[in-house]
Amino acid sequence: MLGYRVYGTGHEIVVVLHEWLGDHTNWDSVLPFLDPDRARYLLVDLRGYGLSRHLSGSYVLDEAGGDILDLLGSFACKRFHIVCHSMSALVGQWLAQAAPARVQGLFMISPVPASGFKMDEAAFGRLLAAVDQDEAALAAISARTGSRYSNGWLKRKLAMARQSAVREAMVGYARMFTSSDISKAAAGLKLPVMVMTGQYDIPIYSDASVRDHFGALYPNIRFFKCQEAGHYSMLEAPVITASEIENFIASVSH
Repeated sequence: MLGYRVYGTGHEIVVVLHEWLGDHTNWDSVLPFLDPDRARYLLVDLRGYGLSRHLSGSYVLDEAGGDILDLLGSFACKRFHIVCHSMSALVGQWLAQAAPARVQGLFMISPVPASGFKMDEAAFGRLLAAVDQDEAALAAISARTGSRYSNGWLKRKLAMARQSAVREAMVGYARMFTSSDISKAAAGLKLPVMVMTGQYDIPIYSDASVRDHFGALYPNIRFFKCQEAGHYSMLEAPVITASEIENFIASVSH
């Protein structure tokens, strides 16, 4: 079973998923600003990451989504919300189409679209440079935050990335989000969806790009652009991120 951390004791169940260059600890800055009486947050690590580092696998989308459903089965959880970031937005969208009666709401931050990010082998090789080369990883993190932060902050984020996962998992999930396409299955899903972007993120995660990719798929969707953040809203603007998550959950809970 996947490793996870629980925060809060509220009635609403919220599954919180991480990005490619980080595990559940990416969300630590947000937790103090969430009301623990309103919801129970399950901060889950995918196979090969964080509290699930010991779990190997094929690192494909069906496996990742199936693992989440298996975990929720241990909670006897009938309905739940999903909060996901970047790569894991693809997992969140898989869950929404695989279990539409169970997902109450889907909150995505700087998300990978349902169609994935297609790229050739040369581009994929450049992406994987961030796995093995600190200089490449620092450049990627800096670009995704508008090159606004100090070397100290960048090195701290790099340290978080290096501690988060085993190499096999990072390579496998990179294949997942560059080769998967569930856009046909996701199209027209009527569940409430919220997408949060960052003003200083790279173009593929920009508000305009996200609106193009997601607006046509989900008829019940809202957008919010955080003016204080780039790709890592939970690290760059934790108070705003927590508030937007809580407000969304409250608006879709019954």
